[in-house]
Amino acid sequence: MISRLDHLKQFYGLLGELEHRLRGTRRLSDCSARAGWPKRGVYFFTEPGEIRSDSGKGPRVVRVGTHALKPGAKSTLWSRLRQHKGSAKSGSGNHRGSIFRLIVGAALIKRDSVHCPTWEKFRSHAPPEVRKSERPAEQEVSTAIGAMPFLWLSVDDEPGPDSRRGFIERNSIALLSNYGKRPLDPPSRVWLGQDCNRKRVRCSGLWNSNHVDEDYDPEFLEVLKRLVAATEKPS
Repeated sequence: MISRLDHLKQFYGLLGELEHRLRGTRRLSDCSARAGWPKRGVYFFTEPGEIRSDSGKGPRVVRVGTHALKPGAKSTLWSRLRQHKGSAKSGSGNHRGSIFRLIVGAALIKRDSVHCPTWEKFRSHAPPEVRKSERPAEQEVSTAIGAMPFLWLSVDDEPGPDSRRGFIERNSIALLSNYGKRPLDPPSRVWLGQDCNRKRVRCSGLWNSNHVDEDYDPEFLEVLKRLVAATEKPS
């Protein structure tokens, strides 16, 4: 039987091919809407200092994501990445529109003993004075996420329950996650996620909460392989 470690090696081999086809990774701090993004896709973030220890050499993936999967959703790959990036002008952002920003910020606030009692209050819209008081923390989040190299994969299918984007996202997370499993490619002792207040982040080794406790379907690797093979180099 093929093991999870074997599947991880296959997964990272495909990401290596994707990186070659894309001519390298990007960082959100350097990105804009003019970078020629596909309309729809999946993204894979790594993080400086987080290195694989079991499946081979190189950085380990710390977050997998996509944009809205509900039928009729109009969001795009770049619109979601832009939410994670924050404002290019102010360096701030809105963590209430990005779970990635929310959990990275929670970890930074704890690690650095930042006073920001409103960070996890107000589900959607916070009063202007609250947003203003949170700006220094938002700027720190933008700096942290903006420094993370990432790859993206074009998956141009309609949003819905049978979306290939959703299939790749949830199975990639389930494969990478160490939640309730023997750790493979575990995070470093100084990984920022160790200070996150979400058990699913700490125990999975990922900046993800959904799908970390699920089983993966190895067939997703064949789908991923075909999509990577269809990836054209940026002009």
